[in-house]
Amino acid sequence: MTAKKEPTYDEAQIAERLRDLEGWSYAGGVIQRVFKTDGFPRTLMLVNAIGYFAEAADHHPDMLVKWGSVAVALSTHSAGGITDKDFALAHRIQDLART
Repeated sequence: MTAKKEPTYDEAQIAERLRDLEGWSYAGGVIQRVFKTDGFPRTLMLVNAIGYFAEAADHHPDMLVKWGSVAVALSTHSAGGITDKDFALAHRIQDLART
């Protein structure tokens, strides 16, 4: 028995859902945002926190780590698009970045 593929959102639905996520955008098949930090130690703390919650959700973002920023990109590869998993993790990351 194969697992049922998770439903994906179309571009209009993604745009609607992104209204609840400040600073996030959709491009190239991913929802994405760059989080600015005040230096590398805080960047690493944010990356580690994102990694912890991503692992707990078994859903792993692509991240680009720089001295004062973390770029995060989310999509559900197994579903071939953007799913509830992406929005749930984006909300969690957004909450982390505010603390």
